[in-house]
Amino acid sequence: MKFFVLAILFPTIYKIFSFRTLNHQKIIFIEPSSSKLSDNYFLIYERLTSEERFTVKKHFLLSNAGKFTYFKNCLKMILDISDAKYIFLDEACDALGRIPFRYSTKVIQVWHACGAFKKFGFSTADSLFNPSLKEMQRFPFYRYCSLVTVSSPEVIRAYSEGMGLEPAKILPLGVSRTDLLFQQEYRENARDKFYTLMPSSRGKKIILYAPTFRGQVRQASVSDMLQIAELYHSLNDQYVLAIKYHPHISVFPAIPEECQQFARDFTHSMDIQELLCVADICISDYSSLIFEFSLFERPIILFAYDLEEYLKWRGFYYDYESMVPGPVLKTTSEIIDCILHIDQHFDLQRVKNFKNKFMSSCDGHSTDRLITYLKKNFDLC
Repeated sequence: MKFFVLAILFPTIYKIFSFRTLNHQKIIFIEPSSSKLSDNYFLIYERLTSEERFTVKKHFLLSNAGKFTYFKNCLKMILDISDAKYIFLDEACDALGRIPFRYSTKVIQVWHACGAFKKFGFSTADSLFNPSLKEMQRFPFYRYCSLVTVSSPEVIRAYSEGMGLEPAKILPLGVSRTDLLFQQEYRENARDKFYTLMPSSRGKKIILYAPTFRGQVRQASVSDMLQIAELYHSLNDQYVLAIKYHPHISVFPAIPEECQQFARDFTHSMDIQELLCVADICISDYSSLIFEFSLFERPIILFAYDLEEYLKWRGFYYDYESMVPGPVLKTTSEIIDCILHIDQHFDLQRVKNFKNKFMSSCDGHSTDRLITYLKKNFDLC
């Protein structure tokens, strides 16, 4: 059934309806899993919808909402893109893998992650994380891309390998959403919002804990290895803890009642971009958000308690411990000690080197560069 739908039905429907005249002003934004337009698109969408000559539409496929819902939404999307000149994506989409796109249609992948950290796509073929290489080639996720935007020249080779694309299609134009991090008004609004949601944070420093998920995407989970009560008893006088879980996670560890004024879960109340703006210290593990946080040149702590297991399961493009811009710790007590002596553990030059290597194209003008490129090379006018 999967082969019939993705390799025969969807391509046939597209081919039939692509006989319609191409609409050079039609732009489609596709969200494969989210039910709302993500911040990966925000500035691009805002720029394009501000010009009346474009017809800009959105499609939410809801890949996690059940097979029938996903099929129905994909069908509507394929009918709509069949005469579109420009298509934007921010993650992989199997529904497009076998579509015979007409030459004049341009598919722009504004990938949701910065840098190059944990392996993905073809880099994980035949691993515990992904199916066989044969299966991935049968149902490709990326070969339809006309352009992929990345955060620096350094990471092109990783994306070329992971997506199975020639390097010429992968350009270091920057990541559009990082432009928000350079806007003073956005940063101030984020801080005001944080204080409103967590009044107890006023006058204290903010620790952001943002781990990535464990396991397969559809059964994503997060551990409770970080002991919030321990953090509370040692750091409550000077700090508060803001928690942000990965979007794939649906069940979260509970915050102890005694810690309610110290710790708060912002997973559904603030975007990660907003939290990056307000955080004084970031604790993560294998999440690409550390690349964005490095733009602020603030302390980063890596809570990699399961590093050996994660390395075997998925792997990294670089040696983890020598690459990351902060200390790699495995227990809550180590984290507490690191925070209490943060001046000794924070190596500003290490963070700057990390930023310059992996985020050199993210300077507040990524959206401008993308639009300029589309106008010059893809006839956006």
